[in-house]
Amino acid sequence: MLLVAALRVITARNPVHAALYLVLAFFNASGLWLLLRAEFLAITLVLVYVGAVMVLFLFVVMMLDINLEQLREGFWQNLPLAVVVGGVMAFEMVAVLAGRYFGSATSTHAVPAGYSNTRALGRVLYTQYVYAFEIAAVILLVAIIAAIALTLRRRKDTKGQDPARQVAVRREDRVRMVSMPSEKE
Repeated sequence: MLLVAALRVITARNPVHAALYLVLAFFNASGLWLLLRAEFLAITLVLVYVGAVMVLFLFVVMMLDINLEQLREGFWQNLPLAVVVGGVMAFEMVAVLAGRYFGSATSTHAVPAGYSNTRALGRVLYTQYVYAFEIAAVILLVAIIAAIALTLRRRKDTKGQDPARQVAVRREDRVRMVSMPSEKE
């Protein structure tokens, strides 16, 4: 099901349908993570990718005017390379699964009582791979800023605020003291 959904992501003519097939692929991948006893990664995949990234992607796809013919131009030219890369990835997956079933019997081990894959993942991420984790965070931050900068448009009909002008205001420019006689009773 995951492979069919992934294939439909790249062959669907409508970008919205492709995004929905990608959501299906993410759910299937999350199910595979659950089968591999990586509950934290499965939940993270659903929350982050399906909950946030795909909603943002669908929003951008629906808001932009996408020229479908221009997107499909290089599809057939890049197909041989895509088939080779897909075949290599499929071979690697089969080799990993075959090594697990046909390898030595000592490669499989029982999970000890009280084991938490979330704790083990956190320990590895924040000790052994802390620099790679921080570099990935900086790259994602730069990507978010670039996406915002690329999609930012100025419109004539919207009013905006200029914080520099607001901070530079003096009291004498805004407040006028008027001297008035008091009322008589």
